[in-house]
Amino acid sequence: MLGEDDIAGGVPFVTNAGSSGYPVNGRVILHIDMNAFYCSVHEAVEPELYKGKPLAVAGSVELRKGIVVTCSYKARAVGVKTGMLVKQALRLCPDLVLIRPDFDLYRQFSRRFMKIAYEYSPLVEAVSIDECYVDITGSKIFGVPLDIAQAIQLRIREELGLPCSIGVAPNKLLAKMASDMKKPNGISVLRKRDVPHVLWPRPCAELFGIGRKTAEKLKKLQIHTLGQLAKADERLLTDRFGVYGAHLLLAANGEDDSPVNPEREQSKSIGHTTTLPVNVKDKHDIHRVFLNLSDQVGRRLRKQGLLAHTVQITIRDPDMKTITRASKLPHASENADEFYKAACKLFDTQWQTGEPVRLLGITLQNLEAKREAAVQLDLFDYEKQPLKEKLNKAMDALRDKYGESVILTAGMLSDDPSALIRNGKVRGTSLQMDHLKLKGLEEE
Repeated sequence: MLGEDDIAGGVPFVTNAGSSGYPVNGRVILHIDMNAFYCSVHEAVEPELYKGKPLAVAGSVELRKGIVVTCSYKARAVGVKTGMLVKQALRLCPDLVLIRPDFDLYRQFSRRFMKIAYEYSPLVEAVSIDECYVDITGSKIFGVPLDIAQAIQLRIREELGLPCSIGVAPNKLLAKMASDMKKPNGISVLRKRDVPHVLWPRPCAELFGIGRKTAEKLKKLQIHTLGQLAKADERLLTDRFGVYGAHLLLAANGEDDSPVNPEREQSKSIGHTTTLPVNVKDKHDIHRVFLNLSDQVGRRLRKQGLLAHTVQITIRDPDMKTITRASKLPHASENADEFYKAACKLFDTQWQTGEPVRLLGITLQNLEAKREAAVQLDLFDYEKQPLKEKLNKAMDALRDKYGESVILTAGMLSDDPSALIRNGKVRGTSLQMDHLKLKGLEEE
């Protein structure tokens, strides 16, 4: 059983809940947050290399360039932080062990820890590669809420070798806040009646969902703490923030009625960006980057059975000035060559020739399911469209079987980072959830 040292504040979950340990009315939500996930995965897989050492996952390991993607708690203890330059991290921690990312491995462990949670409730909502919500209101068969939280945490530690923190609360907002209270390996409880003494003394920026800019705007209204926000005049907030102001007031009071949604919702957009190793001015080099980006966003789009109506490009210069430009396609498409042509046209018309570029991206927007789409055939190209579809299917099948680089056009061959986009092992983000959208937790 859990002792007081394992629970933030040593607070039991419910009172007036009957012998079941569940509230008579209301929900019980868990937020499972994997601790230093990428580093912990490497430590679990190769303990002889990494156990007990200060670790950092970073790109360009051999060249000691790039930034720290994430780091272990031992590295954090000496000041290493996510987003820090690798050379700066090495000055703080000369013994820091640098590891190249392996997103295929992270996706594998992501599925495994969420499948453990799924065994206790079908209501599992993945919000990133290393965290999820679980609604256990109907899971009384497995015990009281703290027993379930403890069982999940123990199984993840014993079966996967990974640490996690779990928040237990009556809604998603408070569960998320609770999981941050004790790391690593904590189980924390946050009830609505705990909000005044636990959350209200904190600055507004600490509430999940309030960013730095919103916190600064609140300060201008003389609202510095969550307690002040909770007691603020609603009209004042809605005048300044619109409908978001009413949400801020509810959140500061610990209110959140959003459901745990287990449905794998259709992606709203699919995109890739790549930071270039040097400033690039040559239009042909930039077009080659767009070719690689178009190829992979097209692959991801087709895997999810979607079509895109809009192509958006992102351009960032060396001074970090970023612009986005978008254009609507003549018809919904899944073809990389159409995305490529649209991206290049946008760039050529929206960016001054010879101006340096440091980052490029393509995002497909206004997506719809292919099976539900009424495909509009081009009057002068309609005979080629079925052939394009067959070619896409054949190429996708070959790449699924033999790897992304089995078939490439000559223009895709390069040594810039855009060529690495095809490598799912070294490229990915914590919010890219294709590994769960394509195959549910109930599937093997």
